[in-house]
Parts: sequence; C-alpha cells; structure tokens
Amino acid sequence: MRYAVTAVSGQLGQEIARKLIERTDHASVIGLARTPGNATELGIEVRPGDYDQPDALRTSLAGVDALVLVSGMAPPEDRIGQHRNVIEAANAAGVRKIVYTSIQGPEVGTAFSPVVQSNRQTEADIRASGLDWAIGRNGIYIEPDVEYIDSYRAKGEIANSAGDGKCGYTTRSELAHAYAALLTRNELIGQTFDLNGTPITQAELTQYMNAAYGTALTYRSMSAEDYVADRTAELGDFIGPIIGGIYDGIRRGAFDAPGDYEAATGRPHQSWEDYFTSLLR
Repeated sequence: MRYAVTAVSGQLGQEIARKLIERTDHASVIGLARTPGNATELGIEVRPGDYDQPDALRTSLAGVDALVLVSGMAPPEDRIGQHRNVIEAANAAGVRKIVYTSIQGPEVGTAFSPVVQSNRQTEADIRASGLDWAIGRNGIYIEPDVEYIDSYRAKGEIANSAGDGKCGYTTRSELAHAYAALLTRNELIGQTFDLNGTPITQAELTQYMNAAYGTALTYRSMSAEDYVADRTAELGDFIGPIIGGIYDGIRRGAFDAPGDYEAATGRPHQSWEDYFTSLLR
C-alpha cells in the first residue's frame, strides 16, 4: 500500500504524515504540497499538490492507493471546487480510498457556518465519488489558546463569546493519530467520526492554563457582536468573523459532544489533565 497526504507543508498534514510513517515506513508515504520544497524535513517523497491544478494532482496521485485530503484554507465558495479537483484527480489516478479532514460546528446561524457548510458539501462529494471513504470531523484545536498565552498573560484574562458553553477541543497530534487510523483501518470504511476530547468550558480552560503557566487568568464572557469586532480588529475582515462564529457556536452548544475518538483509534482521546501536564514538562 502507498498512502498520500495532502497539504504536508501545513501543521496538520505534516503531523498526519509523521503518524503514517510510524505505522508504515518512509517509502510507503507520499506527501503532496503546493510548494514541495517547503516539506523536505519529513524524509518522504513530496509531489506537487496545488488544489487549483487538477492535471498536476492526477500526475501526483499516480500509484497511490489511499489518500488523506486535508481541508483547504480558501474561502468557502472556493474550497468546494478545490476539493472536487482532488476527489476527481484521485478517481482518475486509480486511488481506491479517500479520508477527509472535515470539521464540527454550527451549520446555520453564525459567521462560521458557511465554512461548516462547505465541508458538508465536500463530505457529500466524497460519499458520491464511488471511492471507499472515511470522514473525520475535527473538534477545535486547543493549540491556538496555548500559543496565545503571552497575550492572555498581558491582559490578565481570557475573553470571548463562548459563555458557559462547552467545547470538545482536540490537538493536532491526536487528530493525526486518528487520521492515520482512518486511512489504514479498512474496517472503518463508510463511517463518519467526531474527533474531539472531553468538552470543557472556557472557565475550565482558564483553570488548566493557570495550572500549566502559573498565571492567575480569569474568564470574561463577551457578547457575540463585541467579540467579532475584537477579532476582526486584530485578524482582519475574513478570519475575524470566522473566529467569532466559532465561539458563538460554542455558546450555542455546537461543539458539546462526547465524540467518537476511541471508536476511530481504539484508545481514548488524551485527557486535558495529561495534555496540560505535558506542557509543564
């Protein structure tokens, strides 16, 4: 079997490739990247993988048996067509199985919902492709909160619009383990899995952050409108509302689910106690 992973120059794609190498070997894993030279540290063959170049995708997928399609970062209206390019190229190249990194989230009512809907369309396209398939729906990455610790420390608080809502966060490492399993375990074909850890509130997240970093942060709930304005001022008119929409979705309960991580991988998701203790080390 030869396995391929798209977007291996990105953080999630790179982690998935590493987990696949651990399960198989370097020769069995092929990376695809828009700029192959940006993914040389993996020690695997890396081929051109621009989602906007279907002819090159067909060539790059030659000899591949199973593929992980990592969801693109383009605006929702563009990424549906980009993902279709990958699916069609996989079909044309003789790929037999495709695994997709989808997302959880509110399908209507927030600024994040168009992104969720675009992922649902790709899920439908994959199910209709004639290929064997498995789909993961990612929880929200917890790493951005960890990476934001200096800003939180400077402000003395974590402030957003999630309120008392619970979020089933996850980590890129745990997701990569799950996608390597979905790609290599044929008994999981034809199934969709919510991939997240135990849901926690923002107040609980704040406590974990304090324990890991020795801070005395508090949590402050903001209105959805104020948080969108805050994120837009810092991140711009595209990303800002999307981030605001994610936290509005947390407030609405769209990320409060136990998940299917153990069903996909054979083991529980890493606990948040263990994760934040690992940061201390």
